[in-house]
Amino acid sequence: MGENGPMSLFRDDGIVLRTQKLGEADRIITLLTRGHGRVRAVARGVRRTKSKFGARLEPFSHVDVQFFARGSELVGRGLPLCTQSETIAPYGGGIVTDYARYTAGTAMLETAERFTDHEGEPAVQQYLLLVGALRTLARGEHAPHLVLDAFLLRSLAVNGYAPSFGDCAKCGMPGPNRFFSVASGGSVCADCRVPGSVVPSPQTLVLLGALLTGDWETADACEPRYVREGSGLVSAYLHWHLERGLRSLRYVEK
Repeated sequence: MGENGPMSLFRDDGIVLRTQKLGEADRIITLLTRGHGRVRAVARGVRRTKSKFGARLEPFSHVDVQFFARGSELVGRGLPLCTQSETIAPYGGGIVTDYARYTAGTAMLETAERFTDHEGEPAVQQYLLLVGALRTLARGEHAPHLVLDAFLLRSLAVNGYAPSFGDCAKCGMPGPNRFFSVASGGSVCADCRVPGSVVPSPQTLVLLGALLTGDWETADACEPRYVREGSGLVSAYLHWHLERGLRSLRYVEK
């Protein structure tokens, strides 16, 4: 029993999204966990120079964590304590030393946090997407901005905002369709075109469709001009559905 009632132990694995200083030696750690969604917890003493515990709780780290919380729920009365952590995969090592990977990775962490508004609610698909994207980014398997755009598109899809890059998003007319409307949900035919629609290159829509489905052979072979145009469409689509842009996207190299 704690001073304010019973205490419970919880164990989960998660990705560290960000950290905030607390007092002289502590931090508040924000994680996206497999079983409990987004969780904020206090990690005591982690800012001390010799703290191995703190070194494991840096952004991009994939960790197995033990929490100590008041009551029977992990997210409830006050912030839980993060009492133990073991590294599953230190993705930060392959990300923070490269500017393009670091900025893309930072945008991924911010996206994951924005799509998990309510603490304590499981978001398994978003969690698995983030783990896979950081693994790919750390290994340098594809260009960082392509990995980021693929992650953004799939995050939109698992949260119910999948864009169409072929069939008309409004009437279902088989694609390819010339026009693209962020507000309408993606590609639209001439009859469904609305003010503000744009006319992207057909190759750009092929690229975005490839990123959404995981066709890396097509995505990796795409010309830079179509990659840049595609990134602009992804950013606009994400901005529309999040209702405000990502701070970190402005630093991403294209």
